[in-house]
Amino acid sequence: MDRTISFRGLFRISRPVNLLMVAFAQLMTAYFLIETTNQGLPVLLDFRLYLLVLSTIIIAAAGYMINDYYDVKIDYVNKPHEVVVGKGIKRRVVIFLHSIFNFTGILLGYFVSPEVGWINFGAAFFLWLYSNRLKREPFIGNLTVAFLTATAIFLVGFYYQKSELMILTYAIFAFFLNLIREIIKDIEDRPGDRKHGCRTLPIVIGFRKTKNVIFIIAIGFVCSILIVTFKINNPLLYYYFGAMGFVFSWFMYRIYQADRKKHFSQLSSLAKVIMLIGTMSMAFL
Repeated sequence: MDRTISFRGLFRISRPVNLLMVAFAQLMTAYFLIETTNQGLPVLLDFRLYLLVLSTIIIAAAGYMINDYYDVKIDYVNKPHEVVVGKGIKRRVVIFLHSIFNFTGILLGYFVSPEVGWINFGAAFFLWLYSNRLKREPFIGNLTVAFLTATAIFLVGFYYQKSELMILTYAIFAFFLNLIREIIKDIEDRPGDRKHGCRTLPIVIGFRKTKNVIFIIAIGFVCSILIVTFKINNPLLYYYFGAMGFVFSWFMYRIYQADRKKHFSQLSSLAKVIMLIGTMSMAFL
């Protein structure tokens, strides 16, 4: 392709659906769990909230870009029809956009507060490190992405210094679900990862043992949620997580049954749906 960049390629490489989910989670957290600023202003009238959300999704978009840049050979094996780098957008342009997006996201975060700026800088660095090295190592890459996802939610409570424990509950929810989803994606992407020397968990310890790791993480997830829920002592939270327990049990049963690439692709999408349902529950709590 002669064009340096296509807007369709830019749209695809930045994962707009994922970015909207991050923005939605942060705005829901602000509206339902923060409600007002420390000055008593309704939080949705605070322009800094929108700068914080915008800076987060810009940093996340830069992370998706650099991930596709480093993974282009792997993606030609795992999902050749979805490759954008080198086809829809030239490689040097991806690097340029990645740098511009990171700089913009960090600068916007600094306008919100110096602390948010530094957190955005750390997120940008770890997203680059993940794409460059960590995702090719067993488990540490999965932990990095899960932690950064949880940080996006907790950042709202950190900035406004309100409802930290309730927001921590949702951050834990996001952390564990994303950790499980990242491992599922590693199982799904085994062919390309193995061909290009990645040492992800399914390649190092095998497919069956990786499933066992997911089940252990699930137990840790349930225990963590129970501990925080009992500490908050909100009856609505009991009902919600009780109902979600049935959904999560069905999700884990699907993981137990899964043995084909399409199964794990479906499970990855299902994890997103569960995260969206979890986020929407803020309105009821």
